[in-house]
Amino acid sequence: MYQWHRGRGKKPRSIEARPAPGRPRRLSDAQERKLRKLLVTGAQAAGFANDLWTCRRVRELIRKECGVSYHLNHLPKLLRRLGFSPQRPIRRAVERDERAIQRWRTREWPLIKKKPRK
Repeated sequence: MYQWHRGRGKKPRSIEARPAPGRPRRLSDAQERKLRKLLVTGAQAAGFANDLWTCRRVRELIRKECGVSYHLNHLPKLLRRLGFSPQRPIRRAVERDERAIQRWRTREWPLIKKKPRK
């Protein structure tokens, strides 16, 4: 049986916690909180034509509000860290009438639906 660490006294230097290597983050914690608030308020509130957030729009917002430049390929990682996930808009016709569809499903569809043989 191996004994890696007996647990008595001080920990050996080799198993002490160390910060993860890598490049430091570009946005501070305060800037990330500000960005999260701006994203939640919507793209229209940030001055865009509609409420759809794209990576290009987020990059533009970060550059305008924080003065930091990001590459488009790194924004999804930042957005995931902030708690956002990619969403696809549901494509539906503007003229769609939900009440008419529900009426058709409950009244007309059962009349034309194929019945099982006995």
